[in-house]
Order: sequence, then structure tokens, then C-alpha cells
Amino acid sequence: MKTINKIAFSEIESIPKLVKDFLNRDIKGFEAHTFSFENFAQQIHLKQNSFASEKREILSETIKSQLSDFKLSSKQTENLENLKHKNTFTITTGHQLNLFSGPVFFVYKILQTIKTCTYLQQNFPDFNFVPVYWMASEDHDFAEINHFKTENNYYEINEKSGSAVGRIQINDTFFISEFEKEFKDSIFGTELILMLKEAYKNGNTLTTAIQTLVNRLFSDFGLLILDGDSKALKNYIKDVFKDELASFSLHENSKAKVDFLTDKYGKVQVNPREINLFYLSETRDRIDFDGENYIVVDKNIQFTKEEILNELENYPEKFSPNALMRPVYQETVLPNLAYIGGNAEIMYWLELKDYFAKLNLPFPILIPRNSMLFLKEKTIGKIEKLNLKLDDFFQNFTKITNDKILDNNEILDLLNEKESLLTKQFLELKNAAENTDQSFGNLVTAEETRQLKSFERMKKRLLRAEKIKQNELLERLENLFLDVHPSKTWQERIYNFSVFFADFGYSWIEFCMEEMVVEDSKLIIVAI
Repeated sequence: MKTINKIAFSEIESIPKLVKDFLNRDIKGFEAHTFSFENFAQQIHLKQNSFASEKREILSETIKSQLSDFKLSSKQTENLENLKHKNTFTITTGHQLNLFSGPVFFVYKILQTIKTCTYLQQNFPDFNFVPVYWMASEDHDFAEINHFKTENNYYEINEKSGSAVGRIQINDTFFISEFEKEFKDSIFGTELILMLKEAYKNGNTLTTAIQTLVNRLFSDFGLLILDGDSKALKNYIKDVFKDELASFSLHENSKAKVDFLTDKYGKVQVNPREINLFYLSETRDRIDFDGENYIVVDKNIQFTKEEILNELENYPEKFSPNALMRPVYQETVLPNLAYIGGNAEIMYWLELKDYFAKLNLPFPILIPRNSMLFLKEKTIGKIEKLNLKLDDFFQNFTKITNDKILDNNEILDLLNEKESLLTKQFLELKNAAENTDQSFGNLVTAEETRQLKSFERMKKRLLRAEKIKQNELLERLENLFLDVHPSKTWQERIYNFSVFFADFGYSWIEFCMEEMVVEDSKLIIVAI
């Protein structure tokens, strides 16, 4: 494995402008929430003064209890103890409970979280920094998480859905035998198969499965795994939930930021609802307000205001935050400095800054995670043979393909030459037309537009003809694009980590960690 390029997000066409502007500190009011030594120093001060000691004890004991069935590394045990001390802070990432971790970027975001803690420990030696993976165990969209994909196969688990996914018990293990067929002859295939069988045993919940897998992969790095589906932790967010039910507070206090981001960037990632909470029973269902009562959508359950506030007071574990409320819950119960997430996550966190201010809750530093791409040497050789650069595959590849098809095309050169001559001739005509009636000048302009459109049509027809003529080259370009972008999207969003672990084992994880860039957001391209 060898890193051959690191491309800044600012140079990649498909990275959202909002994320680029955030990284470049071009969005007013968010400059202090980007990665820098000074911003972390300020964040340490803010969080230290706002996070109660009693929360630390509860947090440490809650995580310890949740991981009581697992063998913890000495580093994990040390981090659990350190959480009780006021000089300890967390760096957090979060993710759904995808089957066998889902797409490989799950691994990348955890590794960057761990490495960021190492960076901070080196730069702020008087403090401790603990990496945390926050499990999205209360999500109920099972179809989003019930599968993963390798280069050759698609694996899926079928279970009864509708409830918080972390509570779902595993009964369908057919996918394990299919996985075993694919990987039994790989160098580290046996290790992968054992991981899968250990995590997805009959009777395990999906929460237990992911805890098992993540602990197996990252325990030696000291990573702590936190399940937000916890009564002890939700006791600390009751007042926020109460305000949300009574005053629709998130919606009201994020409106200005949502309008600002919508005006500037066209839309926001997630639109706040009037009430941003779900009710957990045997299913997870949205809470709505009809003007008089609180309705649990799709259930025959409703509350008066007094009843729902009593329910919250007595059973806080029955109330579940949605995607926008979850960051507030997380930052309330953790001594957290920074959140590391994908572009979409960063974009919806930005909507919440005013709401955090209203709650007197420090808004964290936000870090768009690194991306990684592993390419076979053979693929890189083909790219170089066509005189293309790796960067080309992260720009407008349709334009690059068209340019390649028409490279050194004599007819195109002739068309461009004649078009340029025509433009010059019409310029002379328009200058002369200024000496006569305006209607003649309008005619000249209209005729110029008509004739130039003819040139555009000829170029399009030429491109179509050349694509037919150079069909072999076109097919090579399209196949190369799919080698870089399987299923026409980024590799990390399609393949499971097993694709790479099968050949390299834990050395692949160590390599990814080594190559991660904590100070900036980059696409890291690796030859294998």
C-alpha cells in the first residue's frame, strides 16, 4: 500500500459549496468552529466551565455498564476512569448500526476520531482526550442499515422492523454462510468470518452486534462506544425535551440559520419539524401536536400537555431525538470538543448554532471527515496510459471524457476556427450597424445567435459521431470511471471494510490511521 495523492476537498467539484465555504472560514459566525489550535484551546475552556462533574460520573458508569460484557483494553479502562476528571474531553463521531459496519467510511471516521485525540494529546499535554463512537441505536429505518456490499456480492439481513434498530434481535443469519463462501480463501478471510459470527450470533441485538465488532477492531486504540438509548443519560436532557414539547424550541430558534443557509445555498440538509422528538414503544414514532393534544403518529396514542410532560418526567427513555435533536443530546451528556462527520452531517449541524446558544450549550468544532480511495496498480496504470490524472475522476468526468474523445480532432479544430472567424465578422457588422437604425442592429445580433447555435449543433453531432467511431476508447473510459467510482459513486460509500481487510488484515487499519490527515479534510488515494 502506498499513498499516491491527497486532494483537498476545496479542489473536488462534487464537495458541496457549503462544506467548502465552512472549511475556508467563509461563513460568518462559524470561524471559531473549524479545526485550529486556537479554536481547540477556546473550546476546552468553554466546555470545562459548562460541564458538571456529576455528569462525568454518570457518563463513565453508563459506558462501563454498556460495555460490561466485553473485554476492554487497558487504554479503554484508563479512558473510562479519565472521563470522571474535569481535565478530560471527548472527540466524537456517530453512525448508524449498519450490518457489519456498512460502507467502509464507517471505519475512516472512527480512525480520524482516534487520531484527532492523539493530535490533541500532543498539543495539550495537561488534558486528556477520549475518542467516542456514538451509536445511532434509536433510528428506526431498518432498510437503511440491513445490508452491506463487497466487490462481488450484496449481503442483507431480514428482521422485523419499525422499532429502534438497536433493539432488534438477530434471527436471520443466512448471510453469514454466503459471506463465508466469498472470503474463506482470502488471506485474512478466517479473521473476518470469525468477526461476523461473533457479532451476529442468534439472539444478539443489533446494538450488541456493532458493539462486538467495533470493540474487536478499535479497543486497543482506547475507543469508547456509547449507546444513547439510556435512561440515565436521558435524565440530563429532560429539560431540553420539555422545552421542545412545550415551545417547539428547536424549530423556532433554528429558523434564522435555516433561512440564511437556504438563501445562500439553495436548501438545507434537514428541515426542522415543529417537534423534533419520537416516542419509543414497540415501535419508534414521531410526536406531533394538533393544536390541543400531542399525537404519536401512526399509533393510537395521544397525550394532553400535562400528560406528556408527566410521561417525560417519569419515563425519559421513551423519548427519542430525531437527526437534528441528536447533536443537542450528544453535546449535553458528553464533555465534547469536536464532532467528526460526513459532509451531510456537518451541513445539518450548522443549522443548530443559534439553538445551542439559546440552551447555553457550547457549539462544538466540526470536522468534515477524510475520505480514502484504494486503487489497484493495474487501474492506475490504465489511467496513466490514457494521459489522465487521478484528479480528473473527481471533476466533471463527462466533460473530461468528451475532451478525450475530441482530443486533436481536425474537424473540431476547423469548426472552432470558422466559429471564431464568424464571431469576428459579426463584430464588424455590429460595429457598422451602430450607424443605422436600431432594428438593423437587432437583426444582426439575432442572426449571429442563430448561426452560432448551428456551430453548437455541429459540435454536438460531431461528438456523437466520434463516440460511435471511438467506441472502444469510450468503453475504456467508462470502465475506468467505474473502477474508481463503483456504482457511480465514491468507493467508500459502496464497499464494506472486508474488501480491504481480507487482503491486509489489521495492517490495513494501521495504514489508514497513519495516512489520516487530522488538520484538514482531504481525499487520500492509495495504490494497492
